[in-house]
Amino acid sequence: MKRSCVRCRTVLTLVGSAAFALTLLAAGSLAVSKEPSKKTGKNKETVSYAKEVSRIMQDKCQTCHHAGTSAPFTLGSFDDAVHWADTIREVITDNRMPPWHADPRYGAFSNDRRLPKEEKDAILAWLDNGMKLGDKKDLPAPRTYAEGWVIGKPDVIFELPEAQTVPATGVVPYQYFVTPTNFKEDVWVEAAEARPGNRAVVHHIIVSYRDPKSKDRQNGRGFGDGFIVGTAPGDMPLILPPGVARRIPAGAELVWQMHYTPNGKEAKDKSQVALIFYKGKEPPKRVAQTRGATNNSFVIPPGASSHLVESEWVVPRDTLLLSFMPHMHLRGKDFEYRAEYPDGRSEIILNVPHYDFAWQTSYRLAQPLRLPKGTKIHCTAHFDNSAGNPANPDPKKEVTWGDQTWEEMMIGWVDFVWEQPEREAMLEGFKAF
Repeated sequence: MKRSCVRCRTVLTLVGSAAFALTLLAAGSLAVSKEPSKKTGKNKETVSYAKEVSRIMQDKCQTCHHAGTSAPFTLGSFDDAVHWADTIREVITDNRMPPWHADPRYGAFSNDRRLPKEEKDAILAWLDNGMKLGDKKDLPAPRTYAEGWVIGKPDVIFELPEAQTVPATGVVPYQYFVTPTNFKEDVWVEAAEARPGNRAVVHHIIVSYRDPKSKDRQNGRGFGDGFIVGTAPGDMPLILPPGVARRIPAGAELVWQMHYTPNGKEAKDKSQVALIFYKGKEPPKRVAQTRGATNNSFVIPPGASSHLVESEWVVPRDTLLLSFMPHMHLRGKDFEYRAEYPDGRSEIILNVPHYDFAWQTSYRLAQPLRLPKGTKIHCTAHFDNSAGNPANPDPKKEVTWGDQTWEEMMIGWVDFVWEQPEREAMLEGFKAF
């Protein structure tokens, strides 16, 4: 998430099955089911964990379900999969896992987490037919995560200047901290990951840099001069396509925005951020940037079940769009991005028909989308402030923009690069991404 806000305890209480831990653990008994499913419609008695299921788990499950993440259990082994068999059956049958909320009719995404029908059928057939291990020689090499980092082994790790104390109760305003990088020259980053030191009380982290030459130095407050990476429930690390990187200037300081959520017990936190440097011999031709199509002047009436809020950003130069990240809070209902081109054409480029606040997903395009100068990115969102929304903190209250969960936001974040003359090379690079 970028610039989002929440009280984690409220989220877990109200969002219910949408929250990560509750979604999976609500499946009930941990006992292994011995009864075949009558709904699979497919009987693959030869499916084994070693040959088929392990590979699906690696590709679609283990990114979240490995040690050191917010997932409530790991799925890195045969024993793990057998132990959580009933939960696995329920969440994939109900299409709750892997989580993905984009309408498949619009856009193709490199990080699409959905299970294709053949993979779902293979898992269900394996569950139905005794959950066989198979020949151990068929097992793939284990997928490793360097000290739990999803992006791989970091080149550098920064942490908060000192451990922070989070009180047991109350509302904690956003906290801001500064960490020197001591970079002697400009640094280019191709992957970055923010990691909470104490997931029980950290809702979100946003890390940006502050240029030492900047005229807008705010003693650590605000976003600084350039967004680097963030994390929130369901969010993914920054992994940029080939030939693209974020720049952090020499001598820059890291500015941390921390959102802490008291959970009834005083706690300590010392969060971290990891960077992987661009490996090209020359500086990258593409510099990734982030912008938000934001509306912060809306008023959502009490009881409104589908209140419309719109925002837009007009592209000032020919642009290649890389990814989207819609953001609302607990009353968020749906979110749509539409490109309105200078020649009069218009198309939906992302539609999230059932927005889920517990999954702050970034949707990375499989191919960059070219937006000519003057293209308008028009964002349309609806909010459910009615009693029919079980996550609604107070349907009798008028709601406006604000940092905390019981308030609201409407931001259509986008990551992009300026097109410049090397467009063909950029598109070619995406073929390998």
